[in-house]
Amino acid sequence: MAKTRVRNFHLPLPEALYRRLQSHAAAAGQPATVVARHAIEAWLRERRRAAVTEAISAYAAKAAGTLDDLDPALEAASLEHLADEERRARRRRR
Repeated sequence: MAKTRVRNFHLPLPEALYRRLQSHAAAAGQPATVVARHAIEAWLRERRRAAVTEAISAYAAKAAGTLDDLDPALEAASLEHLADEERRARRRRR
């Protein structure tokens, strides 16, 4: 199994934040470094999600009203599928 390279990172913290980190780490039964690592990983994941959401929103705004906005054949197929589903649901209710 290949080892992952680990880098040290010095992060000065204000006293209040340091105490909160230590308190949460103790409550979780984990070293503070593990809790801090998880918090940083979660923050980075959220930043990535936000960037993807922003990119999708920008694309949607740019594509609005163009043929990229909605494929007519796909729209027709979707409407046909929904109509078929509604007919099946009505038959089941009888």
